[in-house]
Amino acid sequence: MADAEQGAAAGDPAEVESVLGYEQARDELIEVVRSLEAGGTTLEESLALWERGEELAKVCRHWLEGARARLDAALAEPSGNA
Repeated sequence: MADAEQGAAAGDPAEVESVLGYEQARDELIEVVRSLEAGGTTLEESLALWERGEELAKVCRHWLEGARARLDAALAEPSGNA
């Protein structure tokens, strides 16, 4: 993991978002889940993966909430085509 990503991972989702886009966070989260499901890691490694997964899930949730807010705002605007 890059130093910038590692440092941002300790912050709030908005800080991590500036480093990770939704797709990148989602893809990394998928890899974290696969690693955890595959097993073969020590307890410490598993805990680190779990913590990273939690951070990535927060980033994804933040992006999705932002998208939902933008969609809601767009739908609430009066249509000029009426």
